[in-house]
Amino acid sequence: MRLCFASNNAHKLDEIRPLLPASVQLVSLADIGCHEELAETQPTLEGNARQKAQYVWDHYGVACFADDTGLEVDALGGEPGVYSARYAGPEREASANVAKLLRELGTQPNRRARFRTVIALVLGASEAHEFSGEVQGLIAAAPIGSRGFGYDPVFVPTEGDGRTFAEMTLIEKNLLSHRARAVAGLVDFLNG
Repeated sequence: MRLCFASNNAHKLDEIRPLLPASVQLVSLADIGCHEELAETQPTLEGNARQKAQYVWDHYGVACFADDTGLEVDALGGEPGVYSARYAGPEREASANVAKLLRELGTQPNRRARFRTVIALVLGASEAHEFSGEVQGLIAAAPIGSRGFGYDPVFVPTEGDGRTFAEMTLIEKNLLSHRARAVAGLVDFLNG
């Protein structure tokens, strides 16, 4: 099965590719000739994921899945949430997003947070499915580690061993991550 992942983020492609069954030929947006930035104008992760996957189906006729991920920090009322990628501005600069998050949290003792991923799969004009994954954790006081991307240097999963996602190998991260859990639902469906 040929399936497009509606993302221009090479890190996400690298994370997801080893999780998919061998029967799936994963292609990127560039592989199908889609070079435009896909809109994320919905107020929810679910809405953004569906908007992107539906756009690819409507304009390219390719079965597609898209994800949207948000970091939800308790002490910030769930922020940055749906705005996680552009928390510090439209440039989507990861280090600026992390710096803003740490500034906003300051010395707040409640560092509880969760990463949540929603995947929308569009297989045809009237066939769409949704999968989600979540991981609980804490926000570190400062970035630690050089792997991963986004908020990985400050996110310490509760189920882990005290390291941030950015200190883990991709294999270690995929055992715990929100995206891996959402992809597991997608894989179960594709294998079903």
